[in-house]
Amino acid sequence: MAPRRRLGIMGGTFDPIHYGHLVTAEEARVQFGLEQVIFVPNRHPPHKDPREVTDPEHRYLMTFLATATNPHFTISRLEIEREGPSYTIDTIVEFKRRHPDEALSYITGADAILQILRGEWEDSPRLLALCDFIAATRPGFVLDHDAVRANNVTGRRLDNIHFMEIPALAISSTDIRRRVALGRPIKYLVPEPVESYIVQHGLYGAAAPTRAEARRSPDD
Repeated sequence: MAPRRRLGIMGGTFDPIHYGHLVTAEEARVQFGLEQVIFVPNRHPPHKDPREVTDPEHRYLMTFLATATNPHFTISRLEIEREGPSYTIDTIVEFKRRHPDEALSYITGADAILQILRGEWEDSPRLLALCDFIAATRPGFVLDHDAVRANNVTGRRLDNIHFMEIPALAISSTDIRRRVALGRPIKYLVPEPVESYIVQHGLYGAAAPTRAEARRSPDD
């Protein structure tokens, strides 16, 4: 029997997507032999006020621009088009229905894994049983395994949780939004097409280009 294809699913608000997300996805793909990583921007993150989150279509398009050059990355509109809070449990169930023959790995951060184990995500016990989890950690992060076991309200064994260290996780969407609002540079924190999109649409308080700047050719 041929080995099952392995697919990675990377959900998130991506407000905006940045190099930390991309490095995490690529490292997970290589380390864990994933055939493809599917980015799933959410519509309504359950833990946030929708009014405090950038319009879903903007976040979807920025994610598309950021991932377009990697043939192993793709993007799904599953959560963008689904009404109501974007619960990961609903997304994983749907992906298992669509990909019954593939092994799924959900890529997230170590802090999110700890939240799941504490029962803070929707239907945490069932979610943890549905697929593997790849948890990215920052350099120097020390996982307290005793605390994890003590706070594991799901009752599940932890054999399907895998950790990996990602230096680029020092980048954060919150800091990028703050930098844009303050007029500080975000070059080398996000892909150039994402930076251009933010400026073009005036996201996060960015100053939109003047008409003269918009008409100016690259050779000017």
